[in-house]
Amino acid sequence: MKKGMTIVYREYSGLYINLTNRCPCACTFCIRQRVSGAEFDNVDTLWLEREPSAGEVIAAIKEESRTEGFRGCKEFVFCGYGEPTEALDVLLEVASFLKSAFPGMPVRLNTNGLGDLINGRPVAPLLSGKVDAVSVSLNSSDPGIYGRTVRPSFGDKAFPALLDFVSQAARYVPDVTLTTVRTTISREDEEECARICRRLGVSYRIRDFISPG
Repeated sequence: MKKGMTIVYREYSGLYINLTNRCPCACTFCIRQRVSGAEFDNVDTLWLEREPSAGEVIAAIKEESRTEGFRGCKEFVFCGYGEPTEALDVLLEVASFLKSAFPGMPVRLNTNGLGDLINGRPVAPLLSGKVDAVSVSLNSSDPGIYGRTVRPSFGDKAFPALLDFVSQAARYVPDVTLTTVRTTISREDEEECARICRRLGVSYRIRDFISPG
């Protein structure tokens, strides 16, 4: 795969699938805010020259399977420098392929939870039977802190839309987790995030901050 078109990559114990550069957020802790688009190649090769079609993504997965197999991989993960639901139709087609071709491998979506606003329609029902786990970046229990940290293009609509998406996702996806980033919020905020998760019936995880270096 030529530089700038890394569609699949290995990370942790998963095969990660990179669909888009687009994202409606400008999170203060995100690597996108610390390096310019031109510098991404010096950090990684995940900054796409263009968005791949579903056929190209499926071909990349098949090629990875032929050349490397899925040794050590425990799941497929939709995650890259952009928000995967920005390429929702491609995501759904690829997820359907994965469930058909590799039924024993779980499929996870890492998302900012704003897919409903991005696409102008409910996303959670579309994930049913295609996605086994959803990880949503909550980042704060407080709408004001969330807005200042995540800086979503949707403004005040974003936080309630995220919570609504999570509530719906819990009905259609077996495993739903809300996450915050360690060191970016207070302990009190983390405790309130945990209470939100209990109310919504989903899991809570504090993930480590990843420096661009």
